[in-house]
Amino acid sequence: MADETTSTPSTEQQAAPAAHSPRPPYAGPGGARPPRPAGPGGPGGRKFFRRKKVCKFCTEKIDAISYRDVRLLQGFVAERGKIVPRRLSGVCTRHQRRLSLAIKQSRNIALLAFAARF
Repeated sequence: MADETTSTPSTEQQAAPAAHSPRPPYAGPGGARPPRPAGPGGPGGRKFFRRKKVCKFCTEKIDAISYRDVRLLQGFVAERGKIVPRRLSGVCTRHQRRLSLAIKQSRNIALLAFAARF
């Protein structure tokens, strides 16, 4: 009878394939990674705290957004003629929908321009 240890190796004895790492390990002095460079606010983090934007219409309790109020609507139209998005203007979803409708109505009757003049 032949020796079983000299035959094919069992699955436990086979080496597992090496795991793929996304980048090679850092091979600098001491084996540790260098510290990250300081960002815009220095090593401590951000330089300023950005306040959460609050809807102008909710705070001033404005229910109806009129298409005839051109001065109000111009504040929510960029200089190129685009409607300013919610994330920039800070207006809530409900009022943003009404605001965009009012801007479009105002454009249709030529109270607001569709695009900027060049």
